[in-house]
Amino acid sequence: MKKRWILHVACLTAVLVLAMTCYAAAGSVGSADDPLVTYSYLNDTFKKEVLAEANGGFVLVTLSSGQTLRGAVGTEVLLRVGTASCTASSAPGLIDTTNASTLNDGGALAKNHLYMMTIEERGVRATAGTVKLLVRGSYTVA
Repeated sequence: MKKRWILHVACLTAVLVLAMTCYAAAGSVGSADDPLVTYSYLNDTFKKEVLAEANGGFVLVTLSSGQTLRGAVGTEVLLRVGTASCTASSAPGLIDTTNASTLNDGGALAKNHLYMMTIEERGVRATAGTVKLLVRGSYTVA
């Protein structure tokens, strides 16, 4: 009888330890130590906050024929509509990050290629009636 009582106490102890472990584990889910994140939170809230903090989104810039967009070092430009050419006083003019090449003064930009200005006084001149560019970074239009 004594062995049976010891076995019951041991089983009860094991059940209590297991229950306490499960309770403790469940209590930490969703806490600061183990956050529970939903897909909708990532898309609806977190993504917007990250983009707002980065302040690195592209803006649509429309140029008329003859207008020139000049960018600061690090400015990126992507030609979407129309035609445009590189303006630069020396080589390299723009860096074509899409195919890892350079574009010198007067060279035509390819549509949907991402260009970076790595030297000051580099720019893009509109050669069509309407030119639409996606631009990320500091720029001026003249």
